[in-house]
Amino acid sequence: MNNPKLIENLRVIPDFPKPGIMFQDISTLFDKAECLKIMCDETVDLYKDKGITKIVGIESRGFLLAGAVAKELNAGVVMCRKPGKLPGETVQMTYEKEYGTDTVCIHKGSISENDVVLLHDDLLATGGSMKAAYDLVKMFNPKKIYINFIIELTIEGLHGRDVFDKDVEITRLLKI
Repeated sequence: MNNPKLIENLRVIPDFPKPGIMFQDISTLFDKAECLKIMCDETVDLYKDKGITKIVGIESRGFLLAGAVAKELNAGVVMCRKPGKLPGETVQMTYEKEYGTDTVCIHKGSISENDVVLLHDDLLATGGSMKAAYDLVKMFNPKKIYINFIIELTIEGLHGRDVFDKDVEITRLLKI
């Protein structure tokens, strides 16, 4: 898609959070109503005919667009968070990161076998956290799972799509 207005308003912060990283700061896309509308409309257009019943927003930037898109698709929102952030009983998935492990959690009973789920996050880089969220959602046996990002980084050394099976439908609004 690569909407020129989104690209023009995306802020890049060099050497954050560490030297050599060119951080893609989406906050400048959310603080402008026009950009927020573009992101919401483009995401809705991608999924309006897919029968989405739940949108899983990945902590924490994935929450930002999940609610707006869910409203337009008449779907519910499920939060995928780190341990200790959700009250009540959760299901969790632990995954390997570059320097250790991390865990994501979803409330038990928040997704059913009748659901068509859209997983949403801000950025696809290595794919680790989204793959964990995807594997976690698969445990609920929904009818179908789709994956969406605001940005897909395709710089050398990042192969986020490669961690998913080839039949997983992955979309993004911006490819950088």
